[in-house]
Formats: sequence, C-alpha cells, structure tokens
Amino acid sequence: MLLYNTLSRSKEEFKPIVHGKAGVYSCGPTVYWFAHIGNMRAFLFADLLCRTLRFNGYDVDQVMNITDVGHLVDDGDEGEDKMIVAMKREGKTAYDIAEFYAHAFFKDLEKLNITPASKYPRATEHIAEQIEMIEQLEKNGFTYRTSDGIYFDTSKLSDYGRLSGQRADEKQAGSRVDMGEKKNGTDFALWKFSPSSVKREMEWESTWGVGFPGWHIECSAMSKKYLGVPFDIHTGGIDHIAVHHENEIAQTEGAEGKLEANYWMHNEFITVDGGKMSKSLGNVYTIDQLIEKGFDPLAFRYLCLQAHYRSKLNFTWESLEGAQNALNRLRNTVRDWEVPPLRLGNEAREASLYEQKFADAMNDDLNSPEALAVVWELVDSSESTAHKSEVLLALDRVLGLHLETCVAVQTEIPSDVQKFVEERARARAEKNYAESDRLRTEIEKLGFIVEDKPDGQKVREM
Repeated sequence: MLLYNTLSRSKEEFKPIVHGKAGVYSCGPTVYWFAHIGNMRAFLFADLLCRTLRFNGYDVDQVMNITDVGHLVDDGDEGEDKMIVAMKREGKTAYDIAEFYAHAFFKDLEKLNITPASKYPRATEHIAEQIEMIEQLEKNGFTYRTSDGIYFDTSKLSDYGRLSGQRADEKQAGSRVDMGEKKNGTDFALWKFSPSSVKREMEWESTWGVGFPGWHIECSAMSKKYLGVPFDIHTGGIDHIAVHHENEIAQTEGAEGKLEANYWMHNEFITVDGGKMSKSLGNVYTIDQLIEKGFDPLAFRYLCLQAHYRSKLNFTWESLEGAQNALNRLRNTVRDWEVPPLRLGNEAREASLYEQKFADAMNDDLNSPEALAVVWELVDSSESTAHKSEVLLALDRVLGLHLETCVAVQTEIPSDVQKFVEERARARAEKNYAESDRLRTEIEKLGFIVEDKPDGQKVREM
C-alpha cells in the first residue's frame, strides 16, 4: 500500500509500527460554526483512508480531536478565541456553542456516511495533558515567557520547517505577523494568559497563571495520550501544513525527542466556480444547504471520489448535479440485479479480477477516480448480476455510498405515484398518448421516472 507522505514529498510503502494495526490522527473541527464542504472534504478523505486500511486488513484506531478552546481567529496567536467570537455572536455560553456545533458536525458525518472515529477527544477535557506537555517543553529548554503567554522558541529546533520545506528564516522573511514580544516570527503560543480586564468562561489555573492553551498543543498532547509517540498516520487539509502541523511536530519533538507521526497526509482545497471559497463571496456551503437545494449528501461524497484527494476539486452546482445523476444511475442499475450469494448465506469466494483492480487503484495513494472507473467497468461487464452484486458490495466498503440499500432492492413506489403509473398503463393501452405524456410529467414531479420496457413499465427514482 503506497501513501504520499508530505514529510518526504514522495509515495512510500505503508509500514505500520505494529503489525496489522494502524493508528490515525485526523485534525477535527473547531466547533464554533457549521462545517462547510471544504472542511467536509478533509473528513471524507480521512474516512477514505481508514476504509482502505480496513479493506487491506488493518485494525484501525482513528482519533479525531474536537477543538472547543484555544483556536484564535487568525489560526496563529492574534485575535480572539473563535469560541469567544461565537459567544458574542449568539449570546450563549461557550460550552453550549461547542455542544451545538459538535452535534451538527456529527449529524453531517452521518449524512455523508463517514465512519465514526474510535475517539473524539475534546481540548477542554485534556487541559491537564496539555499543561504537562508544556511543562516538559519548559524543562527541555524550548519555551520562554512574554507578557501575554508562554511561547515555543522555534530557533531551538534545527529542523523546524521540515514539513513545509521552508526554513524558519524563510518563513520569517515572508511573514507579516506583528512580532510583539516574540523572539522569532515563527514562534507560537503554548499557553495564553487571560487578560485581567476580561473574565473568560474558558480559562484554567496553570503553573504560569490563569489562561488557556494555544491551538497547536492540543493535538500533540491528545495524539500522544491515545496513540503514543510516534503513531502511524496524521491527516488534515493542506492549510495545516505550514503552521499547525509544523508546530505539532515541533512540540512533540521538543517534549519527546521523537517524530510525532511517521506519515503525514494532506488533502487539497475545494474551489467554487474556479475561485476561492469565502464567506465574503457568499459561496461557503454546508451539507444542509446542499440538501435544501434537493441534493443527496452522498452525491457530494461521490463528487469527492471523482477527484484524487491531492488534486483541487472545483465545486459547481453543475458538477454536483452530474455526480447526483451518476450516483442515481448506479443505484437504479443495481436494483434489478440478483441477490448476491453472500446475502443468501453462502460461503465467501476468492476476490474477483475487479476487486484486485480496485484494490490496486486504492492502494496507489487512494486513487479513487481510477477505483470508480473499475466500478463502472464491473457494472457494464457481462458477469452474472449475482456475482456483480457481491463484488460491488465489497467495493462499497471503501466507497461508502450505502449501496447495500440499493443492490437487489427494488424501489418502493409511493401510493400516489403507483396510482399515476396504473392510470398511465391504461392510457397507453387505449393509445391515449397525450394523457400518457401528462401522467409521465406528474410522476416526474414526484421524483420518479417511468420507462417503457418490452415487459411493461419500469419505475425508478430520479
């Protein structure tokens, strides 16, 4: 199994630390607002990785953090905590906001058929672990104190910048961040002091005074607690490479003297209509907004599968409609297939040629577009539909398109649609084709398509 490692900038054979097991840490949401489709691509990518690992027989332990404190508005060390901004916006407590948006996030995961992680640790529930790691960094000589917090001194690490491939001095030269009391432009906060003039809801006692953790420390501390150091794979979006993940690596190396994870994997951005996605442009869409426009959330999953995770994905309503149509075609095709032998209780058989081709694609750095092509090759093949049903269900363990609800499962026709279908059959028998066409339109308004076959009318969902 080959995976692209951002750290080495090359595909590498996956070699787990423990035979047959894979520890995966995925950067999760900051629960101050709804996750948008750009965020969800990262979670779909992590799900695809974990599903592929399981397809290869690995026992996967996936940990995904929930950031409910410490993430400042500029993803660095300036501005307000995003949770504080949400409190002012909504007039709720920080804990109520975190609970509300975490619940919304989990509902989005369900809608996209994303397999739940093994654990979802929250930053606020692991303050002791974060303080402990900062104390270890302090003991090892990697910290210094300013008037507003405890900072990591990046000049103490000779290989700082190894993930992004940009040395600390190059980063500083291109930085526009106000240095303030920082020694180096790339230094970052480990612990921020609470302003004496403002009473924060989320603040804790520490060795250095009352305050709250910086954003980056939670992932180093929680990944260590649940997966150990090092663990196998760390995932996230490419926007995490230069700052968040670079700083995670620095923290863990400074505290533990080891690399945090052996493989670092990152998905590319989603663009919208060929441009940047931003709130100011009004093109930041949530999963619920896709649903409001009449789309199945799994059509977005299918759209993401059509592009390699390391390629930019251009989102348009037309591309989503195309994905929806392809998914519907797949669903409608497999409904007429025979029941797979395994569903009838027969013993498993050897993997087919299509399963091997599919595995070859997915094991080549999660090449989902090629894997989808194998699916359609299977669908259009001359194999028996019973055999195709069995193979497709095996492949869908990776694709996650919920095809078990469609394979050899006839569409349930609502009574009002069935009434129109029967009336249309009578109209056609009487050669009243104008009435037949009118009834076809009525059926389509209800979300179904009627097709005339030699053996009668066939009805399927649009």
